[in-house]
Amino acid sequence: MHQFRDGVRNFRNHVFPTKQALFRRLSKSQAPKALFLTCADSRVVPSLITSTSPGELFVERNPGNIVPIYSDDLVGVSASIEYAATVLQVPEIIICGHSDCGAVRAFLNPDKTGNIPAVARWLLYGDEAVHRLHQIYPSLSGEDALPVLTQLNVEVQIENLLTHPSVRRRVERGDLDVYGWVYDIGTGAILAMDPQSKRFEEWPD
Repeated sequence: MHQFRDGVRNFRNHVFPTKQALFRRLSKSQAPKALFLTCADSRVVPSLITSTSPGELFVERNPGNIVPIYSDDLVGVSASIEYAATVLQVPEIIICGHSDCGAVRAFLNPDKTGNIPAVARWLLYGDEAVHRLHQIYPSLSGEDALPVLTQLNVEVQIENLLTHPSVRRRVERGDLDVYGWVYDIGTGAILAMDPQSKRFEEWPD
């Protein structure tokens, strides 16, 4: 805890005083510019990647940046999506995968999750991405398949996101945009998915 203690002290003594006006405003309400749905991986820091300040991103994180297909029985991720789309009225939703994702790697090796059953059940939501990988790229396997599967997973989760009524209604009205990204940890690059071609290209170019 020593590192965290020192970090909190630094925040209170040096960071907070320089942003008092911002935090005073945020203490009364929030109006984020986007829902940023990404992986729980500690190496992915949404505000760092996007150079945003407190209050600008409403963040939902889970292993594999997964969005379950909408169901009346599921909460959790669905609750965050509904709140962001309906109450906060965010104008954009970004689903962001990343390189070297342990969850995506586990999609390919489900036998290695036997001792973590809750994780294993959660990762079943990656089955559709794995199915597409085998269907479209039957010769890819192992580490060679990982970056492609990471992109396919983002594609699938966007499709799942659009099954959520709160999102679908606003997308159909034209006042909510949805984006798919993959963040490369080693290079800092962002690959963005073209909604028509489903190809991922470095962004911004």
